[in-house]
Amino acid sequence: MVLDPSHLRHIQSVTDAKSGCILDRQLPLRQCYHDAPDAAWVQDHARTVDAQVPANHPLHGHVLCGEGIPVDIPVSVHKAVGGESDFPCPGELLAAALASCLDTAIRMIANLKGIELSHLEVRVSLGADVRGALVTGDDVPVGFQTAQMKVDLKTECGVPRPHLMALVGAAERSCVILQTLRAPPNVEIECS
Repeated sequence: MVLDPSHLRHIQSVTDAKSGCILDRQLPLRQCYHDAPDAAWVQDHARTVDAQVPANHPLHGHVLCGEGIPVDIPVSVHKAVGGESDFPCPGELLAAALASCLDTAIRMIANLKGIELSHLEVRVSLGADVRGALVTGDDVPVGFQTAQMKVDLKTECGVPRPHLMALVGAAERSCVILQTLRAPPNVEIECS
């Protein structure tokens, strides 16, 4: 898949206008958060909208996410539970969140350590027994029961494998989505 040209232009403009060194960008933030810990709290948001896909349509939806350049994502119900699987399903969006979080953590830590990456691909596979969602299996939980991640990583100067493993380990510890899945917060649902 090719990125939208406007997204690529934005990425290039950030690269051209600002330092490529993560440390230069993070040092003032670290000092700010040290001095004012409350400033470190962020809120990420996504929301579904029913302007294009009516709320009474059972197989598809539409989610809007992102602050800078919001992205519209059409979603569908997985065919394993009666949907079409013609657009990303929520489980695929979760896998995408996990893959992208570890990917960006690896990129940032490599930059901090002065490691020039020549290739990076993070694959995520989540597995669920959908009998739980369909309430057809005794004692089958609702949710994913398996999760695998694979990192394919190469560097410009052949960094030794132990150093690459340390890089991935550091990224794993700082990957917000991975750590959230390992120790989930209480989720509150409010209905209006």
